Formats: sequence, structure tokens, C-alpha cells
Amino acid sequence: MAVINLDTNQIIVEEVTRADKFWTRFKGLMGRKSIPDDFALHIVPCPSIHTFFMKFPIDVLYLDQNNQVIGIEENLQPGKLGKRFSGGHSVIELPAGKVAQTEVAVGQTVVFVEGKLSRRAVK
Repeated sequence: MAVINLDTNQIIVEEVTRADKFWTRFKGLMGRKSIPDDFALHIVPCPSIHTFFMKFPIDVLYLDQNNQVIGIEENLQPGKLGKRFSGGHSVIELPAGKVAQTEVAVGQTVVFVEGKLSRRAVK
């Protein structure tokens, strides 16, 4: 599954895993040594996060129930608490630097698309 910025038609990442069960939400990205550049974790429901027991920084998109970006944290370091945004329903955890690279902004909407996408197909 891919994550696409609906406002810009840009692919944010081509591979996203959904964490929607107790154990997958609890575990998150803990225990990994790194995160691939084109991978994300979508945690739902999830109004806030932490990076305890993680070994690398991440970027975080906070989404409302309509998948509109209501908050962003860039380069959240290991061992920190994330912010809490009113109306937060889920989060997308991304490799550090991905927000700047893809120019995602508060107010934009993301969509989740099944299958592999050609970068040309969405432009």
C-alpha cells in the first residue's frame, strides 16, 4: 500500500504497513535498527506517540478521521514524547527527512492506495 498526498498527487512512500491491532500498535517501530527510505507505519487509532526504545529519528504526520494532516513533527529523536493534536485519529511514522523531501503540509490530505505505483502514474 502507498501513501499519496491528495493535494499534490505526490507519492510520500510506496510501502506503508497498517498497525491497527493492540500488539502492532504497541510495538510500532521499536526493535528495528532503521527504517527504509520508502517505508511508513500507519498507526490507527493513535492520537499521540512516543519514540522510547527506538534507535533512529522519525518524521510524524498526525491525521484526523478524514486523513487530513493536522500536525507534523520532523526529526523526532529516540526517547521523546510526540505532541498531541486536537482531533488526532491516527499517525504516519516516516523516515526522518521525508516530510521536507515531499513537502507535506498541515491542511493537506493523504490517501492510502493498494498495490505498487509507478511514480509517473500519479503525476
